[in-house]
Order: sequence, then C-alpha cells, then structure tokens
Amino acid sequence: MLSRKGLIPEDYLLTRLAEDVLQPKFKTKQGKARFVRKNGACNVAHTNIREQGRFLQDVFTTLVDLKWIHTLIIFTMSFLCSWLLFGMIWWLVAFAHGDLDQKGDEFVPCVTDIHSFSSAFLFSIEVQVTIGFGGRMVTEECVSAIIILILQNIVGLVINAIMLGCIFMKTAQANRRAETLIFSKHAVVSLRNNMLCFMIRIGDLRKSMIISATVRMQVVRRTATEEGEVVPLDQIDIHMDNPVGTNGIFLVSPLIISHVIDKSSPLYELSPCDLLQQDLEIVVVLEGVVETTGITTQARTSYVSEEILWGQRFVPTVSEEDGMYAVDYSKFGNTVKVPTPCCSAKELEAAGGIARFKMHEGATFRSTVRRRKTRKNQ
Repeated sequence: MLSRKGLIPEDYLLTRLAEDVLQPKFKTKQGKARFVRKNGACNVAHTNIREQGRFLQDVFTTLVDLKWIHTLIIFTMSFLCSWLLFGMIWWLVAFAHGDLDQKGDEFVPCVTDIHSFSSAFLFSIEVQVTIGFGGRMVTEECVSAIIILILQNIVGLVINAIMLGCIFMKTAQANRRAETLIFSKHAVVSLRNNMLCFMIRIGDLRKSMIISATVRMQVVRRTATEEGEVVPLDQIDIHMDNPVGTNGIFLVSPLIISHVIDKSSPLYELSPCDLLQQDLEIVVVLEGVVETTGITTQARTSYVSEEILWGQRFVPTVSEEDGMYAVDYSKFGNTVKVPTPCCSAKELEAAGGIARFKMHEGATFRSTVRRRKTRKNQ
C-alpha cells in the first residue's frame, strides 16, 4: 500500500490548492471573472429572485445551507419560542381552572404547583425536555391539560428531530473532506505517447480513500451559434484519459489526468499564442464517495489561460524507500520544460504530425552539436 509519509508543507494544510513556490507567479487578467474560483467556489451571484418562498418549501436544506451563526440562532429560538408558547398555554389553563387562586386542601388543580407564569414556563420546559423535578405534574382533573401535554411532546420531538438532524448534517458535510483533495496550481500541455495532451495533477492527503473517484473536465467560454445567438458561458465537455481504466480512478498516490488534444477536443485549434488571447476557462471536477462516512463529496477548481503552461510536464513525486512507496508532496506542483511543438494540434497534424516534429528536433540538435564542436576546434 502506498505510504503518505512524504513531507507536506504548511501551504497544503491552509489551502486545498497545491502551491509551488518555485513556479513563476501568474496574475489573472484584470476585469476577467472566473466561473469557478481556484478553491472550488462557484463565482456566480443570483439576483432578482422573485419567488423567495421556494426556499421555505425545503426548510431542512435551507437550514443546512445557512451559516453556522444563523443556524445556532434558529436552533436556540425554536426551543425558546416553543417553551414560551406552551408556557403561556399552561398558564391560561391554570387561570381558566382557577389554579392560581389559593384553595383548600380538597381542591384538585389541572397542574400542581403552578402559581404564576414563571412556574408555568418551568413546567413547559420540564415537559418538553422530559426533565421531571417532582414538584409539578398533570392531574386527571382536566382533559384539556392531558391533550396539551400530548401535543407539546409531539412538537418537542419534531423540533428535536429537525434541529439535531440539521446540526449533524452541517458537521458531516462532504465539502470538509474535499479540503484534503488537492489540485496542481498550473495545468500543462506537452507530448505524451506521441500525442499533444492537456494535463493536471490531483492528489489526496488522507489515508482514507475516495471510493469510485471520477474526474470530469469542461471548457467554459463565450461562443456564438450560427444563428447569431451569443452564449456567454458555454460549457463543453472534454474527454478524459483515465490513467487506471474506465471504472474510476484509484486515488492512493497523486495521479496525472490527461486529455488528448485531437479533432474532437475544443483545444484542437489553439496554439500557445492563441491560448493566451482566448478568454476560456477549464473547470475540473473530482467526485467520489468518502470511505469513512459513505457521503458523496466533490472538489472543484479551474484553470484560466494564464495558468496553462505550454511545453512543460510534471516531475515524479513517488519513490521507493525501504520496501514501500513514498510520496513527496513538496514536488506536487513542480514542472520541467520538455520539447513541445509551439503550434496547435491542428497545425501539427497538417505539418506531418509528431514524427515530422521529432525529425526537425533531431536535425536541430545535431546542428547545435556541430556548432559547438566547430567552436571548440577553433
């Protein structure tokens, strides 16, 4: 089994993105908005929503989506309001039956030891949270008191189920597991198996695995149809080459996910110069089931044109040490330059393909060696 004893810099623990301090820093063009931020948050603002009541039709999901401070306020107020409401009802029952007045020993009240609203409120708390101190109890004198007792118990159970379920779902949210799923800061384009490929690296910092993990990629860019319709955020799926088969990736060690730039690829006609001028964004989505909880989790990131390095590839991070494999996460985002055609995949195919490029590279290398030898002889 692969070991995770490699050094993990503090940057990986503070952010879900694998930062490489040795890589040059690229700044996104001013004024360009990202569809998905580097940390996976969707950069979309919903405005002018007129049917706000739709959120109340799914109260549980609305409570789970709220911030913690709002959830805790609603949690506290729901119990306080129910205690106050039934405390008022118990006081009215006692007032209507005459329990608040001083009577003789033969008088049987609806609820014993209720003399004011404060005592009625305390009895309401005892009923709803099933804490009986022994001083107050419902008698057989009033049928209405028995019915109210049943109703308050049912209401208390419903409030407990909703609020405790909401708190549990917020603490067990799957997006917390996604914090330890990391992506390389940059994507690269280089040759792999004689094909021009777009590649990223993904990794998991935890020992507990992501089951049935899958990776999806989409190109988000502004397009126009033949009829003249402008689609500001056109989402185009791109085919992924799974490194370990087609039934999901085995994310035990960092993996390089590649996309072959062929005729069906939206990057087919893009050269390095065109890529910097294009207003496009590549969104990467990693999904899987958390092994320990069985909850589906999703991690996202995106790469704009300035974050795609042409003519580079990722350095290895896995090495064998003392009979086991060690992963060095300090090299997670490191890349090295490799010979790569400085043209689009379409132009490369029209010029004769990779074989023609390698012949040209070999001729260039031999001419460089001849020049060096000539200079040494002189």
